[in-house]
Amino acid sequence: MKKIVVLTGAGISAESGIKTFRDADGLWEGHDIMEVASPEGFAKNPELVLDFYNKRRRQLADVLPNTAHYDLVKLEKIYEVHIVTQNVDDLHERAGSKNVIHLHGELLKSRNTFDTDKIYDCNEDIKIGDTCKMGFQLRPHIVWFGEAVPMLEKAIEIVSDCDILVIIGTSMQVYPAASLIDYIPIETPIYFIDPKPVISKNRFKDLTVISETATKGMSMLLTKLNLI
Repeated sequence: MKKIVVLTGAGISAESGIKTFRDADGLWEGHDIMEVASPEGFAKNPELVLDFYNKRRRQLADVLPNTAHYDLVKLEKIYEVHIVTQNVDDLHERAGSKNVIHLHGELLKSRNTFDTDKIYDCNEDIKIGDTCKMGFQLRPHIVWFGEAVPMLEKAIEIVSDCDILVIIGTSMQVYPAASLIDYIPIETPIYFIDPKPVISKNRFKDLTVISETATKGMSMLLTKLNLI
């Protein structure tokens, strides 16, 4: 069974109604990025940071996976599919994808502020004074600027032997996630789905660019792969 690795970004979740960080009316609006996505910001104003992610967590209850998420599940009928996502929502899992790695953490998990390996399920708001059993304050299980990306090595391992690479809804400009494309075998076919793709065709031997949204682009990809 051939192995497909799918790299997904904010574009696939945007069609479900989740605002992207870089939209003009997105969730960063009114906040300096470092205020809500850095250890320094959390140390300075933990209430603001917790409220920011509490609102995002609540939003998940009001959104659903879209057809692009479900089309990725269809690939599992004939391929071994691994999804490496920069998104912190759970839409891939809710659609039914079995193998999902979250590079930047997960909204529905928390961890304590002392031991990054202590990770807990989290479906409710996190408040000041909410602690783990050891008495340490809880924080969102989100990789903030300046922090290590714990799942990066696992992601590199997965992409390094893929037969097909699919990129959906990400500019591939944010590192270290953007570096994953450098680890694929040299002859690997790449399908890049994004309305405004930023990628050099001269850099890759077998690159197909689909300049569409995630939902339209995935439908086109299933046709190309003879799945519909």
